[in-house]
Amino acid sequence: MTLDVKIHPLLANGNQRVVLDGRLDTHTYGALDDRLSLVLAGQVQYLTLDLERLAYISSAGVRSVFRARKLLEARGGKVLVANAQPQVQKVFDIVKAVPLSEIFRSVEEADAYLDRVQKKILADDEDE
Repeated sequence: MTLDVKIHPLLANGNQRVVLDGRLDTHTYGALDDRLSLVLAGQVQYLTLDLERLAYISSAGVRSVFRARKLLEARGGKVLVANAQPQVQKVFDIVKAVPLSEIFRSVEEADAYLDRVQKKILADDEDE
């Protein structure tokens, strides 16, 4: 099985949504890394990985997610995971690659989180 990577347009708030479909393993992680490198070279602040159609993730795939997290965290950003299937969620639970506070049941839930984060930042700026 292959991995299809669909990159949605960057939103004005710095959120980039990437949809993964298929298997993220030792045969496909390189393609994801290449595609994410292009995304992360841009103005993305939050990378939302929509995993609704991801059927499998190996440790190589987990390393790809961790690499993206590390790159974004270096500039104050975050990687969010949405719609993880139970088997994929279990892998994240086992390796603790993604904090539970950054895993969401849906893209809508992830978007609501991003809205709250941004509103809090704006409110804190107004308080100063």
